[in-house]
Amino acid sequence: MFVSKWGESGTGVGQFRKPWGVAVAPDGSVYVADYTNHRIQKFTSTGGFVREWGTNGTGDGQFKAPWSVAVAPDGSVYVAEQNNDRIQKFDSDGGFVRKWGMNGTGDGEFKSPSGVAVALDGSVYVSDKVNNRIQRFTSEGVFVSKWGTSGNGDGQFLWPTSVAVAADGSIYVSEQTNDRIQKFTSDGGFVRKWGMNGDGDGKFRRPYGVAVGPNGSVYVAGNRTHNIQKFTSEGVFVVKWGTHGTADGQVRNPSGVAVAPDGSVYVADYGNNRIQKFSVAP
Repeated sequence: MFVSKWGESGTGVGQFRKPWGVAVAPDGSVYVADYTNHRIQKFTSTGGFVREWGTNGTGDGQFKAPWSVAVAPDGSVYVAEQNNDRIQKFDSDGGFVRKWGMNGTGDGEFKSPSGVAVALDGSVYVSDKVNNRIQRFTSEGVFVSKWGTSGNGDGQFLWPTSVAVAADGSIYVSEQTNDRIQKFTSDGGFVRKWGMNGDGDGKFRRPYGVAVGPNGSVYVAGNRTHNIQKFTSEGVFVVKWGTHGTADGQVRNPSGVAVAPDGSVYVADYGNNRIQKFSVAP
């Protein structure tokens, strides 16, 4: 059920230009990757503006097309930058902590990193989109492991766009080009997959954002189907909501989804330049 919304097109406080990613902190704060404005904005759970940081550039604390944002259990904020090919880490107030990554195909290098997620143990997972792989790091940015090659087989990827971590350590990856979700163990062992191209229940056309709720439910933002779908942790379809439009509860090319500790669902409504909040069971 629709709860609230905030935002409109623009460069001012609380405005967005292509809000791509959204994340919720343990305290309920909401962070938004404001892609074309090259900044991160922080809000209360009801959409009250708190702060912003970032300008267009390559320096520490600057961004070039921040695609995804994630919040660690300790409140640290991680941002995946598509055009700077790096990850930046900040404190909860936007203070720069560290960065890692550069353009390339080696360990710890990226080509258009589009998703970032943090596990309960602090491990950081990055969907390295053009390299068709997932990379795992420590919270200090030290490379740990990687998995994935180009293809449509189990454990292969074609443009993995978003990554999410469940409380039990399971990893979920949305694939833009393969139109599916894959589930892995924390070390990259393939578990299952679901989805195919289409508009029906459990089908996708460019699934972008993926998120996991406190009870293990999996939420997927369908960018070209203009909806959000909810699944069990085994990939069984539960419910979907959203149609193409600008009214409350409608979406245009939703790109990001996040679930709060209380089960509230936040959607980055990319085409409408706003954030929408929904209750636990739309």
